[in-house]
Amino acid sequence: MDLGGRYYNTKPQIEVLENLLRKLPDPTKPAVPPIERPKPRRARQLDADQVQELIAGYQAGATVYELGDRFGIERRPVSNILKRHDVPMHRRGLSPEQVDDAIHLYSLGWTLARVGEHLGVDHTTAKLRERGIPTRDTHG
Repeated sequence: MDLGGRYYNTKPQIEVLENLLRKLPDPTKPAVPPIERPKPRRARQLDADQVQELIAGYQAGATVYELGDRFGIERRPVSNILKRHDVPMHRRGLSPEQVDDAIHLYSLGWTLARVGEHLGVDHTTAKLRERGIPTRDTHG
């Protein structure tokens, strides 16, 4: 009967621990000062006039992407501002003719991102799948 099992010979474990100890910093030397990193900035806040201008722009037909570019903020804060002010969101889906164009361009080898950019929408995957068009592997 072996009482020690694989732990009876502790030499391999001691060697591993000694290797780890050699990798640790020398406790007699002063610690390395932490790296100075810039503090995260607070998101840009729009004033009341800018919010009203943003709402008017959206109601005039501008997209949340265009408004984000205009005001220097991301798309999500634009959407949040519109929701907070109870502005009805309009979905800019593709018309049947645009879906036909998207299918044609995609079949020519265009990427979904390029097709979406050409048609002024985020992506067209769902509409292609609704029409039974298989999509290519995006990772090659």
